[in-house]
Formats: sequence, C-alpha cells, structure tokens
Amino acid sequence: MKTIAAWMALIVAAATVQGQTTDWPQWRGPNRDGHAAPGNRAPASLPAELKPRWQIPVGEGFASPVVAGAPTDRRVFYLDLQGGKEVTHAIEAATGKELWQTPLDAVFKDDWGQGPRCTPVVDGPRVFVQSCRGELQCLDANSGAVLWRKNFVRDFEAVFMGETGPAAGATRHGNTGAPLMDGDRLIAQAGGLKGASLVCLRKASGEVVWRSQNDTAGNAAPVLANLGGVRQAISFTALGLIGVDAGNGSLLWRLPLNTRLGRHVTTPVVADDLVIVGSYQLGLMAVKVTREGEAFKAELVWTNKEAATNFSSPVAAGGLVYGVGPRQNVYCVEARTGKLLWSQAGLIRASGDRAFASFIVIGGTLLMLNDAGELVLFAASPAGFQAAGRTQACGVTWCSPAYADGRLYLRDAKTLLCLDLAP
Repeated sequence: MKTIAAWMALIVAAATVQGQTTDWPQWRGPNRDGHAAPGNRAPASLPAELKPRWQIPVGEGFASPVVAGAPTDRRVFYLDLQGGKEVTHAIEAATGKELWQTPLDAVFKDDWGQGPRCTPVVDGPRVFVQSCRGELQCLDANSGAVLWRKNFVRDFEAVFMGETGPAAGATRHGNTGAPLMDGDRLIAQAGGLKGASLVCLRKASGEVVWRSQNDTAGNAAPVLANLGGVRQAISFTALGLIGVDAGNGSLLWRLPLNTRLGRHVTTPVVADDLVIVGSYQLGLMAVKVTREGEAFKAELVWTNKEAATNFSSPVAAGGLVYGVGPRQNVYCVEARTGKLLWSQAGLIRASGDRAFASFIVIGGTLLMLNDAGELVLFAASPAGFQAAGRTQACGVTWCSPAYADGRLYLRDAKTLLCLDLAP
C-alpha cells in the first residue's frame, strides 16, 4: 500500500507536467468554472456509438464524480447510496476497480429523489466530502480513513428540516454546494444562523479560522474570485448573493435576491467584474461589483428572463455565457450586456423545472451532457448553434461529468462509466 508521502509525490509529479495538471478535482473542474485544464484536448467529433472503456454499477445519487492523481495512479472519487447510507468511493481511473469505500451519513430523500448530492473535493492526500444532512468529512485519499469531521447542525447551529413547511435552500433540499479550496484552508457553506453561514477551516485539522454571516445556505457551490483587488468567497445563499473577504470572512458586499423557498442552485460565474447567477423565478442576472476606497458596491446591471435557468449552472467563455433556458432551450448571451445572441431548441428532454444539462468548456469547444444522457459537441460561438456531434452516452442523469486526459467520467442512476473522447 502506498504511503501518504508516495501519494503526494505522485500528485506533485502530475502537476509538474507542463506546469499544470489535467485533473478534474472538484465541482465544475480545476477552477470551478466548467473549464477543463489547458492540458486537455477537445474531441474533434462524437461517434454515432460510444463504447465505454469501463463501466461499474453504482447506487442512487446526484453527486458528480471527480478525477485526480498522477497518470500512473489516477483515481476517481464518487458518492452514492449504499445500504441506506451516503458512501464515498475511490476507484482506479484506468479500470474502475474499487480501492476503498467509507460511509458518510444517513440517506436523505425528498420529491427529487434520494442519495448524495454534493461533489467531492480532492486536494493532494485529502478528499473532502459533504452529506445532504451537513456532515463534512476529511478523508485520507489513499485509504479512505476519516481524518477529521464537522457537522453543520452540531458544530455551527445550522437547521436541517427537509422538504417540509417553509424550509428554504439547503435546509429543504440538502447541503449540495461543494466546499471550496483556498490554499491551506477550506471554505464551507455551513448555513449556521448565528454567524456561521460560511465557515473557513484548516484543511489539515478542521480548526475553525473564521465564521461569517447568518444566511441559510443555498444549493449553489461557492466560488473564489479577485474583485477590486480582494480575494473573495462568493456565495449564492438562500437570501441572495454575497461576497466575503476570503482571508478573514468580513462581508464586502451583498445583493438581496428573494425567491420562493430560496431555491438558488446555479454556481456563480465570474466574468471580469460581473458575477452571473440564475433563478427560475428571477431570470439570468449579472451583478457588477465595484470598489470605491475600502467600500464595495454590488448592483444588478441586467436581467434576462429568456435565459432563466433553474438548477443547471451556466458557463462563460470568450465573453459569452451558455446555459439552459426555461423552454427546454440552450442559449448564448453576451456576458457584458445580457443580450440573447441565439437560442437552440431540441437539445433538452425534460420540461419545466426538471430541465437540465451540464457544460464543459475545452478550448473553443463546448461539450454538453443533457438530462437524457446525450452528449452534444458544439462550437463556442456567438454566430449560432453549430453542432459537431451528438450521441447517447448514458441513461437519464442530473450529474455533471468530469473530463481529464481526453476521458469523460459520468454517471446515471445505475452506472458510472469512462468514455474515451480524445485519445
């Protein structure tokens, strides 16, 4: 069995290839923006029929897989439902062979389904996993052993009620927003209502560095961005959009956004000084964040109801934003103005609030996985939708895939599989 030191050496070796890694170690990729690492190549086209490199049976859940490690020891980490519990798994990326599994928490179920919903985060020798009920664990990536744990309800006075009454955000549908890596720290949306909506923890020990705000957590993952010269953690809470100083947790700006039951699911997209989020009630919105002296200001600069998105996070590329609209359409809008440049029907199968697709930006190409399990390849272009391929990849899915070294790792309700797209 490899030691932690050996595992770290492999991680470092992988990262030094051309000064970067091609891993997909967390929700929405290396930078949490839906972009594959620059070392990845895009497929030129999609075959009419895809044959998996490997596929394995998995339990229920909506948590996306992630991929990390040196080329000789790359691993896939994923969560599923096993025996009434949310369980973390590590498998060989090359073969799908299981290396270990570790129970996380009791299962959560609502009208949307059951099983884990939060994507793991891999950082060198550690894997961070979070349950719907708010159990946060730091695991040894090599063995699956629990190194430390925090519980949002017990440790930070969060409230978890499930799908009942007026419960909003994560209180209602589970803690789905993956924690955020920041150097030797981890920022999590604990949702504590007494000054611990966001908490910053030491990665190595779980020690609390700071706590901030009183918001119920939303269902969107937080992101990091440098705005106005300050490194900020940006969170789409159940009450609105906020930015806090990543160093000390102090509130820099806030824009209240009120919707029914605080169902704020889209991961914020940062384009220059704009923070773009979406709501099925409010539409796609851009918030401009500016600094005057020591004070920050956040103002809503545009809203596009034609691009209103529910729980499918958009991506930005080349000054354009792509996502899923309210009429089973895929759209392209101009990031600076919100102007709709094109809208394409026929790419999304589910209707209403169940419509979903995930997007991966690979250079000038977009790879989309829709809710019916179809892959669609198209150019990132303002001129209109230009398909380069469409093929069936898996069954019905709401899980975003991971892309590393030309391979796509994806799952549906029953199967996790690996596809060679750009060998």
